[in-house]
Amino acid sequence: GHGVMPSVVCSAGDVLDMGYVIAREKATATFQIQNTSTLALRYSIQLDSLSPTRDKDQQRIPSFITSSVQRTEFVGTQNYNGLSVFSISPTEGEIVAGKSQDFIVTFSPDHESLYYSDRLKVVLFGKKTAHVIHMKGAARDHPMFVEGGVPLDVPIESLAVTLPVSPQEALKGGNVLPLYYQTVKPVKSILLILEYIEGEGSPVPATAELRVGAIQSAQFAAKNVEFSFDGLSLLQQKGFTVESAKGTVERGRVKRVSVSWVPPADFSVS
Repeated sequence: GHGVMPSVVCSAGDVLDMGYVIAREKATATFQIQNTSTLALRYSIQLDSLSPTRDKDQQRIPSFITSSVQRTEFVGTQNYNGLSVFSISPTEGEIVAGKSQDFIVTFSPDHESLYYSDRLKVVLFGKKTAHVIHMKGAARDHPMFVEGGVPLDVPIESLAVTLPVSPQEALKGGNVLPLYYQTVKPVKSILLILEYIEGEGSPVPATAELRVGAIQSAQFAAKNVEFSFDGLSLLQQKGFTVESAKGTVERGRVKRVSVSWVPPADFSVS
């Protein structure tokens, strides 16, 4: 007899980015695995988030304490409801020699986060890992978003949901009552760093970039979404210039907006 080495070709590559979806909605993607060997292959799909050793792995020092270069985890943010944020169908079966199998990946985030991720392994005969795919995605509560600059959060979040304290609970705990009873959702900040280098010639503006995006959703029929920036007159007095004061973004796309800065004449370094 003679041995045969099982071999497959995957259409997805090493990374499958599901992009942005609105929280509590779904997005799907497909990839294909072709059996290029001469024998039928029994396969199974495994996710790191469902690994039986994951609880043990989580007893280590939190990964956000280490630098991004040292991080090796592939499982990012997961759903609050306990269900896997990524699901794959089918999860096991057989691919006949020379044939292909299509797989459907469903991304179902239940809250806003930019750091959903998981790792998928295609395992043959329960032993050999034939292909590995790093899956990632992001979810927003609102169909439009702005991003860019220096990250102000960490890519690993706690599964504990912090709820706002009601006025009655605040009284019991001895806390000061808020002025308004309504819970106001905090505004998320973006930090842009523009470094200006002064030279002898004409001033070269320091530049940074914002990205304004609109998420594709069945809830909204409009193809294009409008956006605008407020308070630009004050920024201009400080030497800042925003490329587009207003504009439109097509759903499913991202528009890049340049921000530049030249120190005004009365600017002084303290």
